[in-house]
Amino acid sequence: MTEERIETAKPTRMELLGIRRRLSLAEKGHKLLEDKRDALVEKFFESIKRRDELKKEIDELFGRAFEALTEAQMVIGVEKVKAAAGLIEGVSELSMYTENIMGVRVPKITFEKLELKAKPLYSLSDTCAKLDDAFMFFSKLLPKLLELAEIDGAVQSLAGEIEKTKRRVNVLENVLIPKLKATRKYIEMQLEEREREDFFRRKRIKAIMERREYGYRG
Repeated sequence: MTEERIETAKPTRMELLGIRRRLSLAEKGHKLLEDKRDALVEKFFESIKRRDELKKEIDELFGRAFEALTEAQMVIGVEKVKAAAGLIEGVSELSMYTENIMGVRVPKITFEKLELKAKPLYSLSDTCAKLDDAFMFFSKLLPKLLELAEIDGAVQSLAGEIEKTKRRVNVLENVLIPKLKATRKYIEMQLEEREREDFFRRKRIKAIMERREYGYRG
């Protein structure tokens, strides 16, 4: 199978130098992209692992929170639970920004202190321990849910960049570098052929001149 080469390349020494420079840059770029791809994949799987851990923690907390909430409704009634829920103050202000991870922008969420606060308007007779338990479990859920949102965003961004980097690696590895190598080989062969032709041409000219000189002297 004939290797594909750059058709516009001319078999000159100047062109050969240019092809060699391009090949060197392409091989260095290929190595850098491979390293970047591997680092991104490693970070991706780290994020996936943390996401799976978080999901388990969140599922467990949700289960315990709703269990406590259901028991509280059984003890003090649904209406009192709803009334208590209406007394929850808003959480602290959240802010979002993006962080650069190996050229990938991933979302980050910041907050000073994230916690639920309830106005103390109910007496002990209006609430129960299970409602306090539910309140505690839901309070613990908040930062974990925000972290999960961060990681989900990072996973999506990393996955997109990994695919983009893989395509670039494949183009260099399967298209550009083989084409540059084939072109380099073609030019080197053409130049070597020219050198052989020039060598034999010089030999013939020298032999003709020697015969003429010998004949002139004779």
